Amino acid sequence: MKGRILKALGEHTGILSGEQLSASLGVSRVTVWKHIRKLQQLGYEIHSSPVGYRLVHCPDALFPWEFEGRESKILYYPQVTSTMDIARDVARKGCPDFTVVVADRQTQGRGRLQRQWLSEEGGLYFTMVLRPQIPVLLSFRVNFMASMILAKLLGTRFGIDARVKWPNDILVDGCKLCGMLAELEAEAERVAFINIGIGINVNNDPGAVQPAATSLKIIKGRRFSRKNLLAAFLDEFEARMKLADFDRVIDDWKKVSMTLGRQVRIVTTREVAEGRAVDVDENGALILERDDGGREKIIYGDCFLV
Repeated sequence: MKGRILKALGEHTGILSGEQLSASLGVSRVTVWKHIRKLQQLGYEIHSSPVGYRLVHCPDALFPWEFEGRESKILYYPQVTSTMDIARDVARKGCPDFTVVVADRQTQGRGRLQRQWLSEEGGLYFTMVLRPQIPVLLSFRVNFMASMILAKLLGTRFGIDARVKWPNDILVDGCKLCGMLAELEAEAERVAFINIGIGINVNNDPGAVQPAATSLKIIKGRRFSRKNLLAAFLDEFEARMKLADFDRVIDDWKKVSMTLGRQVRIVTTREVAEGRAVDVDENGALILERDDGGREKIIYGDCFLV
């Protein structure tokens, strides 16, 4: 109902009376008034007068009703330990495909290899619960698809030359803008669910704590709408997932990669490998060429540009 009220007010340039709203929405004027009072408390600037209501300003909020057509699948929280934790719980309880857990802040946000992800207000932090009908061996391509689509979106919609660093970090001018984390559970060699957690520095300033990080606001010198960015990404990513076109994912990912052709150092919990990144194979592994001409296949690890 809140979404329908906001849409009606947004489509009307002047004042819309309570009687008009109640008639068009099929509810009482008291119900309309209660929802508008709640919206005002949540930060929506709606001017009330004896003759009706006028929408003046909407906050950059991530409430479910801000995502038309997705309301039932958006789980919004002002603050959580980690969206990944909640997504794992709801996935195991059978939530539908493409459920999205989103939060304004995370107190225990994490990245790959259990590293902390700074999650202050102004950033965009969410986890998608995906249930693709694919074998486990192809699951890694979903991760590559997510990072590739986000990097392309930042370029086409916002004019930002975003590049993917293997396996799925997104950098701009060498500074980290976005990190991704994936978790998977399987049943009989088929994917039960893949949870992809994404943290994007939007209007926050991570540089004070992480000098090698940046944000959209820092890059462009203005604030960005988190809800518009999230809506655009979900639309493009879901459209690509529905095509089930996983054969071209790696080739498309390579087009936005900043890793290939560079000297890199790969760090895992057990070893460090160094060489020139020459390719990514059909399984998502990074191919390193060592100084002696030999080649090594790297399946996982943190990649650092040398």
